[in-house]
This record gives sequence, structure tokens and C-alpha cells, in this order.
Amino acid sequence: VQLQACGGGLVQAGGFLRLSCAASGRTFSGFIMGWFRQAPGKERDFVAAITLSDGTTYYADSVKGRFTISRNSAKNAAYLQMSSLEPEDTAVYYCAAKQGSGYMKRPDSYDYWGQGTQVTVSS
Repeated sequence: VQLQACGGGLVQAGGFLRLSCAASGRTFSGFIMGWFRQAPGKERDFVAAITLSDGTTYYADSVKGRFTISRNSAKNAAYLQMSSLEPEDTAVYYCAAKQGSGYMKRPDSYDYWGQGTQVTVSS
């Protein structure tokens, strides 16, 4: 199983970026795909998640109204559109996948992880 994340970069505060994550290697029906982020010296935090089957979305309070998660279930892909970016959003962003909706905000509940992609927001 492989999750491939891309789309990070350097952007000024107030700008936007779109992250993509493509999953492969098994059937992902019933899976949730999530995004987490980890800043230097901090824990890995939940950002957003989406169910591949029906598109139900979940967000951390810190990104509600600024970030939008979407998916292409036929491609087993998830996307994170980030707008109104703030320096506090600077982190390595990881995509992950899990079966079932329980504990979706906990990193240890996810079965598969992609490599991180760096997002840097300058002030």
C-alpha cells in the first residue's frame, strides 16, 4: 500500500496551496483519508478527514472555514485546499488512510501513511 502526497511549498500569508494524496495497492472502500500536520518540536495534529464512500468531511477547529478537503473516490485520492494561510500553518503535512470512522482525529488509529510534504507560510 502506498500513499503519495504532493503539493506543498512556500507561500506568503494569506495565500493558498492545494495538497493531493493518491492511494494505491489495495481496495479502499470503507476507508477514511485524513490529513495531519506536524510542526518542529510539536505533536502530529489532525487537520481534516473525509470518507471516500460518501464524502463526509471533518475538520479541526483551527482550519474550519479556511481549508477544504475533497476526494475522488474512483482514484482513491484526497485533496486539501488551503486558503488564507497563516504562518502558524507551517508544518509538514501528512496524508493517511484508515478503515472505519472511530478515533479519526488520532494519528495512531490510521493504518497507512504517506510521506510528508512541507508547507511553509511566510509572514
